[in-house]
Amino acid sequence: MFSRGPLLVGPLTAAPALLGAVICSTTDQGEVAVRLTEVEAYDGALDPGSHAYRGRTARNAVMFGEPGHAYVYFTYGMHYCLNVVCRGAGTAGGVLLRAGQVVRGEELARSRRQAARTARDLARGPANLAQALGIDLAWDGVDLLNSGSRLRLERGRRVAAELVATGPRVGLRAAPDVPWRYWVSGDSTVSAYKAAAVREKPTPGPDAA
Repeated sequence: MFSRGPLLVGPLTAAPALLGAVICSTTDQGEVAVRLTEVEAYDGALDPGSHAYRGRTARNAVMFGEPGHAYVYFTYGMHYCLNVVCRGAGTAGGVLLRAGQVVRGEELARSRRQAARTARDLARGPANLAQALGIDLAWDGVDLLNSGSRLRLERGRRVAAELVATGPRVGLRAAPDVPWRYWVSGDSTVSAYKAAAVREKPTPGPDAA
C-alpha cells in the first residue's frame, strides 16, 4: 500500500509523491486500476481554492478526518471527483486525482467511458478518472490505505524528480496562479491546462442606477 507518511506532512508533499502510485477500485463488475500521472494540491484553510477554506461543512467533512481516506464530491450537476485526504485529523488538506493511465481493467473502464476515443483518454481529467473507476458519492470516506478496501491506493513505480512538472491549477478563479498542479512531464494521459473562464459583468442599461 501507499505510505501514510507523505499524507501526514500535507498536500504539497503528498501531491508529487502520489505521481506513479496506483488507485484501484473493485466492484461487482471487476477491478480497474489507474497509475496516476497528474494531481492537484489543495491546502485547506490556507487555500482559497480549497473546499475547506471556509471551514467544515457536511459536504467536506471527510477532509477534516484521518489522512488516507477518499474525499469524493459532485460538481456541475453531473461529475464526480476523487481526492486523497492529507494532514492529521481536524486539519483539512487534500489532493485531487486529475489523470492517469489505466493499467488494469481496461475493458471495464472502456464500458464506463464510451466517449473515450483512445486508451489515453480513459482517465484523462478528474471526472473521467472517477468515471473509469466507477466512483460516486457512496465512495466518500473510504480508507484508501486499507488493503481490504474496495478503493485502494497502491504503491506504484516512483517518478524521478526531474520528470515532475508543476504549474497553476486548472479552472480556478480563487488563487488561480498557485503552482500546485503536478504532473509527469511528457505523459500523454495528462489533461490539457485550462484557465478559469472570465465572467464579464453585464453592461448597465439606460435605466440602471
